[in-house]
Amino acid sequence: MAGKFQFTLEEYQEAAHKYRSDLLRLPIIGIDETLKYMTPRPGIRYKESVADVSGNAQFAPYKPSRSTDFNLKMNFRTLETFFGSVHAKFEPNSAISTLMGAIAAQTKGDAQMKAPTALEVLGLIAKSTSENLNNAIWKGRRNANGDTSMDLFDGFDTITEKEIEAGNLAAAKNNYMKLTEAITAENAIDVAKAILFSLDPRLRAQDCYMFCSQDFADKYNEAFQITHGGLVYNGQYNQDTIEGSNGKLHIVPLFNKMGSKFIHICPKVNMLVGYDQMSDSESVMVKEFEPFILSYIATMFFGVQFESIDKRRFKAIELSDDDPAAQEEAQG
Repeated sequence: MAGKFQFTLEEYQEAAHKYRSDLLRLPIIGIDETLKYMTPRPGIRYKESVADVSGNAQFAPYKPSRSTDFNLKMNFRTLETFFGSVHAKFEPNSAISTLMGAIAAQTKGDAQMKAPTALEVLGLIAKSTSENLNNAIWKGRRNANGDTSMDLFDGFDTITEKEIEAGNLAAAKNNYMKLTEAITAENAIDVAKAILFSLDPRLRAQDCYMFCSQDFADKYNEAFQITHGGLVYNGQYNQDTIEGSNGKLHIVPLFNKMGSKFIHICPKVNMLVGYDQMSDSESVMVKEFEPFILSYIATMFFGVQFESIDKRRFKAIELSDDDPAAQEEAQG
């Protein structure tokens, strides 16, 4: 151990215990680039019913004798979070060296500084788990025997596929459409307008996000530049809303949508991300099972769901079979 930083197991165990809630929050904070467009639901362990509520009560001209039956409709969906765990072995000296190198690079200094604390080392590990959670938000597919974040829960794309197979998402319900041609830089605006015009008027009237890949956003921007380059109002290259939507349909390209065969349209409130963080069921601990090697062990709940797939709240657009992104998804 000569020339190495000193550490004690007790220091790491104390940090894990004292800062348990902070360490459990880091994976959620780490997916903020996606989560900021969605609605977080903390305090969810296993299953919770969410409902799209509607009714038929209405005002009419005053009549003392008039009464009607109020038909309350509640379309329930289940937001399920799954209990997951991580067991990450780490060599403290290597982790400390990595952190010191990163700090030195950011400050343009050298690594001759105070060694990071046990909390900072554990924070590095905790935050690193967020990247894999982020990747799974769309494409995750629940496999209880799996070993990765992709196996922990069904992502939004997987839920969409299952709802299509069940007939709950269908063209006849106006909550689903399949494109008939691949999206290109030449037709992206026409495709986007066809999608916009197909939306239920009540969905179109809301501020909605169009969750898509960066590839779609690039093609839309290119098409917009080609067709509108000479117009005075075209003051920027990156378009953040679909033309004709009155600024209500916002283009949201996400890196974890790369290769997705779906575009999703709905308001922020409809995209639910569930986790716990409010009970003692989730834990963080550090153990030493091998000499000089520590194990970061943590458990947490996580899952996603659409609050509603009613046409007034949601629409899924599937890319055509000849679109490169759809072919990539099929091969992947």
